[in-house]
Amino acid sequence: MTKKNEKNEEKILNRFYKGIRENSNRIVVIICWFLVSLLIAFVQVSTSETVLAFSLDDFKLGQISDRTIIAERDLPPDVEFPVEIIKGETIVERGFPISETALSKLRKMAGTPAYIDSSAFWDAVLYLLCLIPLIFFLYSPTVLGYKQKKREQIFIASSLCLVFAFAVFIPLFFNVHNMFYFAIGIPGVFIAIMITVMFGHMSALFYSIVTFFLVLFAASYSVIPAIFEFASCLCAVYVVRRIKHRFDMVMASLVLVIINVLIQFLLTIIFGGKFLDLPLALTGVALNGFLSCILALGFITPFELLLNTASAFRLLDLSDLNTPIMRRLLLAAPGTYNHSMMVATLAESACTEIGANSLLARVGAYYHDLGKIDQPEYFVENQSGSNKHDEINPRLSVSVIRSHVRKGVEKARQLRLPEEVIDIIAEHHGNSLIAYFYSEAKKQDDQTSPEDYSYGGNPPSSKEAAVVMLADTVEAACRTLEKPSVSRLEKFIHQLVMGKYEHGQLDKANLTFRDLNAIEASFVTILAGYYHTRIEYPDQKDPDALPDKTQPSGKAISEKSDKQETKTEKSEGKGVIKLPEKADKSDKTDSKGLSKTAEIEELR
Repeated sequence: MTKKNEKNEEKILNRFYKGIRENSNRIVVIICWFLVSLLIAFVQVSTSETVLAFSLDDFKLGQISDRTIIAERDLPPDVEFPVEIIKGETIVERGFPISETALSKLRKMAGTPAYIDSSAFWDAVLYLLCLIPLIFFLYSPTVLGYKQKKREQIFIASSLCLVFAFAVFIPLFFNVHNMFYFAIGIPGVFIAIMITVMFGHMSALFYSIVTFFLVLFAASYSVIPAIFEFASCLCAVYVVRRIKHRFDMVMASLVLVIINVLIQFLLTIIFGGKFLDLPLALTGVALNGFLSCILALGFITPFELLLNTASAFRLLDLSDLNTPIMRRLLLAAPGTYNHSMMVATLAESACTEIGANSLLARVGAYYHDLGKIDQPEYFVENQSGSNKHDEINPRLSVSVIRSHVRKGVEKARQLRLPEEVIDIIAEHHGNSLIAYFYSEAKKQDDQTSPEDYSYGGNPPSSKEAAVVMLADTVEAACRTLEKPSVSRLEKFIHQLVMGKYEHGQLDKANLTFRDLNAIEASFVTILAGYYHTRIEYPDQKDPDALPDKTQPSGKAISEKSDKQETKTEKSEGKGVIKLPEKADKSDKTDSKGLSKTAEIEELR
């Protein structure tokens, strides 16, 4: 039993250390956020008029005290507070009424800069410590749905610190005591829009939850500004999450103006606010909503370039097929270009069906074979006739085939493509076996290792990368399928998808079997339309059966000989000119057929 317990403890420790290593970046970022937030909380505590974490408004003259307050340090008299406080002195005793002298001493303790309410500070420490597990849980890959990049973690942590600082310092500098004015100057909505556009709506949703608790603490646990900030951020995330064009941000700003006004109006009614304060409050929150969108529109472009994020705006720019690199791909490797277009169509459609980022999948598919641009003749889609691999051994062929992934990643980094797109390029083959050249090498040497004939990448780590991998495989394989009917496509595509699953290529992609079924159905729909059959035209002939254009036809030869005979007879002075014979019935039929074909083309 002892050995078994030791083994279990060792397993637990190994898992613990593994978790620490895997989440080291998140842990460091959260610790930094906690320290900065604690500094901000310290400033708030040191400037607030509290005693034992209670506001001075909680102490009234003649009120029976429910606690005993003892002075923690000596405070000499001054002009503002002429009373003296001695360390260890009992200011207020529990069960006794608060005297005027005691109230003056309480005011001196709360108003003196040298006095720090240690109880309030430790309350702040405990409050912020309780937020750490919440943040860790919300932004875990399981809950969030993807693993955050370091740049996203840093941006969100910095944003939370910024919002917390505004919530603490704006009331301090502008002396705001009305809770209905409190949220006017907090840039929570601005940050929520930035996070939604650059990192996605789920990340922004969890940011809104954490912001609620930070504003709640900064507002001395008043729920009015916290609820406003939370509701306003949620609405901003919902409005902006499907925006794909920059101009739509202007329309979103007008929508947020209306939403903020409605939220503020409802809070004023629910919590009994003064209607005299309503015009100023409504004007303030309307400006907050409008400026949040406009400022976000201006800041998104530099931040998405600085952080190299795959925002909707950035991806739309990258989806432009007239960029120099895409034009070069079209000219240097037209087969690869057309293959990439078809893969993009398949991947975009499948991602739409499973709720993944279809725009990211489309852009990733456009660039996934970027590495083929330097040696296009070694890839079958660009070959017309001879095959380069017939002249070299399988090992050399595999090195050329595998290198296109590495070269694609290098070119993507030179172009400063987003990391998400680079991941798709690096993972679109995973570590799968290059079966054809492996079988060829196996014929030459039975000891051939599969690892030597496999791609050196990692299996897809996102849904989008996995969908691009499947689309790439299916598009290439279906070109070899004879008579691609719907039923044959269904069986063949299912076989290809299950092959990737069985070889472990989809283990890290977080795809369910329901997702795989939806992906297969989407592929079948697209490819069935692509490989559709056509009605044969009347009198349509097989091009291989037609005579070669370079050789003159029999009719042309006979006409030429007739002309020569006519010229000969003329020159001999016989005076007889042979007229051309009437057209055969077959010629009439051909002309009839051509006219019918022309009619059909007109209808099409």
